[in-house]
Amino acid sequence: MGSSTSTPDATPVDGPAVVSPSPDAPRLDIAVFTIFPQLIDAFAGESLLGKAQRRHLVRVRTHDLRDYTTGVHRSVDDAPFGGGAGMVMTPEPIFSAVEAIEPPRPLLMLGPAGRPFSQAMAAELAAGGGFSLLCGRYEAIDARVRDHLVDGEVSLGDFVLAGGEVAALALIEATARLVPGVMGNATSALEESHSENLLEYPHYTRPAEFRGWEVPDVLTSGDHARVARWRRAQALARTLADRPDLIEARGGLTAADRKLLAEFHLG
Repeated sequence: MGSSTSTPDATPVDGPAVVSPSPDAPRLDIAVFTIFPQLIDAFAGESLLGKAQRRHLVRVRTHDLRDYTTGVHRSVDDAPFGGGAGMVMTPEPIFSAVEAIEPPRPLLMLGPAGRPFSQAMAAELAAGGGFSLLCGRYEAIDARVRDHLVDGEVSLGDFVLAGGEVAALALIEATARLVPGVMGNATSALEESHSENLLEYPHYTRPAEFRGWEVPDVLTSGDHARVARWRRAQALARTLADRPDLIEARGGLTAADRKLLAEFHLG
C-alpha cells in the first residue's frame, strides 16, 4: 500500500534499511515522512547533499503520508477531541506508512518539545548509518504516535514552525555533511563552530586590503604554527564575547587558554 518518492539520483529501496554489501549502499540512509515530499526532494537533490546522493554516500527517501490514507480525500488530519483550535494529524496514515516501509531507526519526530538538536547529535546520527524523520503539520500530531511509534523527538530551538520540513532539512544537511567523503576537505568539519563547544575563528581571503581594512599580519606571515595559535585564540575570544555559555559548558578557560589569549592580547 502506498508509494514513495525520492530525489532523482536516489535509488528507491523497499523494506527495512539494512547494511548491504553492495558498493552502492549509502553510508547514511535517511527516510522522511511528510505530506510535502517535494520540499524535501528539491533541497536534497541540490548542492553538497545532491552530490553526496549521486556518489551513493547518502540516500534521502521521502514518503508521502497521503499515500497511506484510506479516504477518497486523502485526508491526514481531523478535529481534536475535547475541542480547541486547529487540526490534529491522525495516527492511521503515519502508523501505516512506517509499518509498510520499515525505515531506518531511530525514527525521530520534529517538534518544539524534543531534544535540542546540536552538532554532537548530528555526529551521533551520522555515525549511526541511518535514521528517519517524521514531519508534522497542522496544530499537532496525535499523541499515540509519540507514545507508541517514534523513538524520540528533536527540536531546532524554542520556536514554532508551520511544519517539520524546514527543521528536517536543517537536520539532514547538518548530519549528512559529517559523513566521510561528503565534504571535500575532511578537516573542515573539525574546525567549525561548535565542534569543540567553540565558535569558529574569523576567515579572510583576497584582497589583503579592502576599503582600508587589512587582513591580520599573522595570516600572511607563513608561520603556520603561529597561525594555528592565532585561530585558536580568536575562537576562544569570539566565544567568550558572543556565547559565554559555551565556555561555561567546557568547564571554563584553562590555564593554556588564558595564556593563548594573552599572547594575542585578547580576552
